[in-house]
Amino acid sequence: MHLIFLGPPGSGKGTQAGQISAKFTVPHISTGEILRTHVSQETDLGQKAKDYMDQGELVPDDLILDMVVHRLEQSDAQNGWILDGFPRNISQADFVATNIIPADSHPKELVRELRVINLDVPDDILVQRLLARGRQDDHEEIIRHRLQVYREQTAPLIDYYDERGQLYHLDGNRSIHDVTEELTQIVTV
Repeated sequence: MHLIFLGPPGSGKGTQAGQISAKFTVPHISTGEILRTHVSQETDLGQKAKDYMDQGELVPDDLILDMVVHRLEQSDAQNGWILDGFPRNISQADFVATNIIPADSHPKELVRELRVINLDVPDDILVQRLLARGRQDDHEEIIRHRLQVYREQTAPLIDYYDERGQLYHLDGNRSIHDVTEELTQIVTV
């Protein structure tokens, strides 16, 4: 099982990835979690990332990719994984396609096995969900800006995976149970 979860902040990616991870015993891998782990463990990659973070800069793609590859090489990820919110752009998606699941070195079944789940939720619902979290930096105009940036960066990814026949759209504006049930059907087909 090789899944990529796409969706804007508040769409339920993390919740659903956690549900499927527990149900099928495959690791739920979040780039944010990987980053925090490397920084807290003071690995070489973590130290490099921390330097960028301390300066208020985004961690460069190549560093994030190194961290993801390192995580996917761990024993618990050998029988499958769920990537939550990664890739975030076309160059990262190309990296996944050519380095993590290259078509020329894996059976075609594995390439088809990559399924990309896009959780669709209307912006007004996302804003309500994110405001309900009560985080200090979650103000409506900031949330709407984050959603706009997400849509600008992710629209090309949605087309990228759709053209490859790997994209599944799910209505994320339903109960957690209903979304999990539909996801279970998609991943077991």
